[in-house]
Amino acid sequence: MPPVPRRSATGSRYAPPQDLSTYAWLSIGAALATIALKSWAAWVTGSAGLLSDAAESLVNLVAAVVALWVLKVSIRPADEDHQFGHSKAEYFSAVVEGVMIFVAAALIIVTAAERIIHPVMPERLGLGLAVSVIASVINGGVAWVLHRAGRAERSAALIADAKHLATDVITSAAVLIGVGIVALTGSPVLDALVALGAGLNIMWTGFKLINESVGGLMDAAPAAEAIARVEEVLGARREPGRIDFHAMRIREAGNRRFMDLHVLVPDAWTVKQGHDFAEDLIDDLVRADPGLRVSAHLEPIGDPKSYEDLDDV
Repeated sequence: MPPVPRRSATGSRYAPPQDLSTYAWLSIGAALATIALKSWAAWVTGSAGLLSDAAESLVNLVAAVVALWVLKVSIRPADEDHQFGHSKAEYFSAVVEGVMIFVAAALIIVTAAERIIHPVMPERLGLGLAVSVIASVINGGVAWVLHRAGRAERSAALIADAKHLATDVITSAAVLIGVGIVALTGSPVLDALVALGAGLNIMWTGFKLINESVGGLMDAAPAAEAIARVEEVLGARREPGRIDFHAMRIREAGNRRFMDLHVLVPDAWTVKQGHDFAEDLIDDLVRADPGLRVSAHLEPIGDPKSYEDLDDV
């Protein structure tokens, strides 16, 4: 059953956010399991490639803990100090994850460079590869669950964590292939080169994640699909020459979207008629997008003042 719309302190109607911290706990559990598996594989083999893979899983754990805290903060209701709620807290989680990815990448690159200068041939690679495959399957399954939930709930923190885990899986696959080649060729330098490539790939992922998070903090517009849902509702209510809408603005903040809208109604309508129409319209918009908060301004459609200063909106 969808959340029941409520009235905010400022009068706009909205659907209360859901507690998504269960997914963060799932991510923490997966991180602990994969850290244990990959660290053991790296220790048994002495492989720089597998060690780089284990280092990224440690970052996953830190990121998951941060995501747990942020998901708890983001669902807090609006208060006097944060009158639009706390949903933007999710972007801080994504930024922290991006920074942590950079740290992990730097450590991996340093280790790889040292191994290139002083090559060390890994041992017992078959066992290490098998354990690493199990860890990658765990990460892949959790990434799929988090991404699905993140898209459904419009959660930046969950989507960031899912992307991070998915990157870990891709990195692990590349490491496994590279270490497998090392086992076949007997060349220890290849192991270090695999770790170096993994580190550079992880660093690029961190850069993209930080860039996306900064866009959210700058009140970026939502995805085209969110705007399309709003346009569909407005189109069903629009009556040319009688009822129309303009000055629509939507900004995204974590799992919430905030919309300002001017509603043009017949000049002869009473205040109550206009108010009731706006209330019904807001209900329709929130049903189409439960994460949307709407502030509607009523204007008479025949009054020239209704169209003044639209360039500033």
